[in-house]
Amino acid sequence: MAVVRYANGSMATMLCVLSLVAGCKKQASPKIVVYTALDEVFSQPVLDGFTKETGIEVLTKADTESTKTVGLAEAIIAERDRPRCDLFWNNEVLHIIRLQRQGLLEPVSLPEGEKYPTQYRSSDGTWYGFAARARVLIVNTRKLGESRRPKSIQDLTDPLYRDQCGIAKPLAGTTATHAACLFITWGDEEAKRFFQKVKANAHILSGNRDVARRVASGALAFGLTDTDDAMVEIDAGSPVAIVYPDQGEGQLGTLFIPNTLATIKGSAHQPQAQQLLAYLLQPSVEELLVRGPSAQIPLHPDSTAKPRVETPETVKAMDVDFDAAADKWDVAYDFLRDEFASAK
Repeated sequence: MAVVRYANGSMATMLCVLSLVAGCKKQASPKIVVYTALDEVFSQPVLDGFTKETGIEVLTKADTESTKTVGLAEAIIAERDRPRCDLFWNNEVLHIIRLQRQGLLEPVSLPEGEKYPTQYRSSDGTWYGFAARARVLIVNTRKLGESRRPKSIQDLTDPLYRDQCGIAKPLAGTTATHAACLFITWGDEEAKRFFQKVKANAHILSGNRDVARRVASGALAFGLTDTDDAMVEIDAGSPVAIVYPDQGEGQLGTLFIPNTLATIKGSAHQPQAQQLLAYLLQPSVEELLVRGPSAQIPLHPDSTAKPRVETPETVKAMDVDFDAAADKWDVAYDFLRDEFASAK
């Protein structure tokens, strides 16, 4: 490096300044801001793997259990003029579609992403679904023998189980998505009657994780939750079992909901966001979620991971139009908010 000598003998000072500037440049590292609705215990190891591979620091923002997904989606809407989020890792699909319709998502064409089933991704590349979970009943095996176990979500309304069952408040997360899907499948009036009966019969809890814990502890006999939360209790040795609901003739089937990914239009770190999106859609990364404690369900056709739970290929799956459910969101939410906002 050439050294400039100044008449006033300030060469040493100049070298110090140059060193400080070089040091600042060295400290600056690429970053990305991720809003994630998937539980941190499941998502953080995957994001740490991305940082280790690329050197890109991932700054995450999560939400509380009671407002999960809805709170993050509303934050993205509120920040639309100055986006803070670069990539949204949602734990369901309905609110990704809402953001898509408001023009807040950046289309990204990814050959790897296009291998995922068409029903679990957008046609315009604005969002991709991967690593699904099922909506299931978790049962305490000490409280309910096999012959007495519930077989349908309708059992949440059965007086036989009054005050012995539980459900997350249906205003956020996968429970809210499930509710909107029921409004589409049953129609408004039947869905409203169902949730009114649930409110009268079941404990209304803060989230799916709380439901699983209450059942595992024996405080409840059964509840409606997601497979990832149920599997945490099974792996912990709790006396619980999973029931895939509504498998009988003429019944709805079990609802499967993918995680979804999208980059936010106008965000500050688009190249890094698209790099992370491509990373997460690799079958090898999805397989980490399949084999890990969340026991996600693989959707990539090239996945070699063996699912630890049932899949849409092994049990009767609920046939649902997520776009139609997104259309129904406002109607469903207005009713559910009035019914459940103060429920405990």
